[in-house]
Amino acid sequence: MNNPFIELGIRHDIVNAISELGFENPTPIQEQSIPVLLTGSNDFVGLAQTGTGKTAAFGLPLLELLDFEENHPQALVLCPTRELCLQITNDINNYAKKMNNVHVVAVYGGASISDQLRQIRRGVQIVVATPGRMLDIINRKAIDFSQVKYVVLDEADEMLNMGFQEDIDNILSTTPDEKKTWLFSATMPAEVRRIAKKYMDNPFELTMGTKNTGNQNIEHEYYVVRARDKYAAFKRIVDNNPEIFGIVFCRTKIETQEIAEALIKDGYNADSLHGDLSQQQRDKVMKRYRERSLQLLIATDVAARGIDVNDVTHVINYSLPDEIENYTHRSGRTARAGKTGVSISIINSKELGKIRQIERVIGKKFVKAEIPTGFDVCEKQLFALVHKVHNVEVNESQIEQYIPRIMDEFAELSKEEVIKRFASLEFNRFLEYYQNAPDLNAPADDFRSREGAQGDRFNRDGMRSEYTRLFINLGSVDEFSRGELLGYICNNAKISGRNVGKIDVKGVYSFFEVVNADVDNVMNNFKGIDFKGRPVRIEISGEGVSSNRSGGGGRREGGYQKREGGYRGERREGGERREKSFAGAGANSNGGGFRDFSGKRREERPERRRRF
Repeated sequence: MNNPFIELGIRHDIVNAISELGFENPTPIQEQSIPVLLTGSNDFVGLAQTGTGKTAAFGLPLLELLDFEENHPQALVLCPTRELCLQITNDINNYAKKMNNVHVVAVYGGASISDQLRQIRRGVQIVVATPGRMLDIINRKAIDFSQVKYVVLDEADEMLNMGFQEDIDNILSTTPDEKKTWLFSATMPAEVRRIAKKYMDNPFELTMGTKNTGNQNIEHEYYVVRARDKYAAFKRIVDNNPEIFGIVFCRTKIETQEIAEALIKDGYNADSLHGDLSQQQRDKVMKRYRERSLQLLIATDVAARGIDVNDVTHVINYSLPDEIENYTHRSGRTARAGKTGVSISIINSKELGKIRQIERVIGKKFVKAEIPTGFDVCEKQLFALVHKVHNVEVNESQIEQYIPRIMDEFAELSKEEVIKRFASLEFNRFLEYYQNAPDLNAPADDFRSREGAQGDRFNRDGMRSEYTRLFINLGSVDEFSRGELLGYICNNAKISGRNVGKIDVKGVYSFFEVVNADVDNVMNNFKGIDFKGRPVRIEISGEGVSSNRSGGGGRREGGYQKREGGYRGERREGGERREKSFAGAGANSNGGGFRDFSGKRREERPERRRRF
């Protein structure tokens, strides 16, 4: 019986290579796209969820169609992030390991550009690149795309969402008009439809499933909790899944870092992945995660794009994303290659509308789950330990020499007592922690509390933190975003970002909240501070004071001229946008507690699309 990939038109040496990688049968997207792409005569649009095998769907045809006797660029693959760039490059190299003279180069920011240029000069047929670094190399006139035959736009929706439309235009302008363009995307918003119309001529369109729907192998659950209980509920969900190997999504870099640090302090195998890490740090984190020495990876949306790790059991949305499409990408990190997975969202009662909207888009109902009780968690952990002991592999030859001493140690204990003591080694820790554990479930119809988008803030012990609303005479005309203003305030006031609440940036002024204990520090430390020659003025706002404090200094609406400069954001090469970091912004600070970040902007989205 012929191998199914041979029947699709893939030659034996490639099929032998992918068979060694575990490819047995093509996925639906591969089965339907490969015959079309092998003709080499069509532009192509393929819509399929993450984890369905899109890389092989375009990678295998490229290896069939290109002339590897020629050492010039013949195919260009553009993707949004470094992780995805490296993954695609590694996959194509693996597919081609039994072929001769195949040269694939990964071009992305955060790595040595001189090394990448050296590889290009040696000869390359396939270039896999993120737009920022690719444009840099093109501007150096270090690569010639005049003979490119195929351009692949992978994760096209995300590249557009990250603001790379202009970069893509500039890159594609250096390629021949007669090239074929293949576009792959997990979702098909209007922006992707427009790019298909702009760059393609009567493309063949293939949609696997209903547009924008989620993977049917994923179970979607949500838990409704109060803001003050969010972190405790999150830990209880993790503890109730002893074998969890998951990715936890947060909105911001600061929230990502804070959650990871708190988990590490609480004894969990966790680490963070976000845009402020160097490439070396990112690689180190991902190596640990792939080796499963990390149980939980805490990540932002952009940082996690392109992560292809086998057997992720759970995706946890610590904060819901702003765009529906991002939920689809998040949940697609689990249930890959036909396996099953769970996507969990931890929400407050005011976010139920977002859940319903996601349900309509992904075409699947969420299950409302209950935060497990302390007893439930202890029981789950106990039997996980029992199961582990029952299935442990015994090295008879090595342990034999110790058996007499072990038997002597247990001589006075019965079989039942030995079992109890082994079980109690792990069980006692959870029993003590969850003794008298409260119910963390919030009524779904409880709209009377202020724990929604405005976000009452609570410290880690669940105590309410009272905030005072302050006015500052800096705003968007001074080119401040919320994140930049947060850094500016923390840097000058010498306070932790944990102690800053909601920030509301207006035109020539802004409002921000700080915990009551820091109000005097902020007021005193800003005395004598100038911004671009203008004295910075901070007053207690006469509106929206969230504590019993009050004071003068209502807001002023005019009288300030637009200033040039300020703290601009920067786009990091390799497909991510980041902000300049500020000392004291709270990413690595100790103390304070967990805030509800739902009032803050997401960190890495220069262009907002469809919002809830």
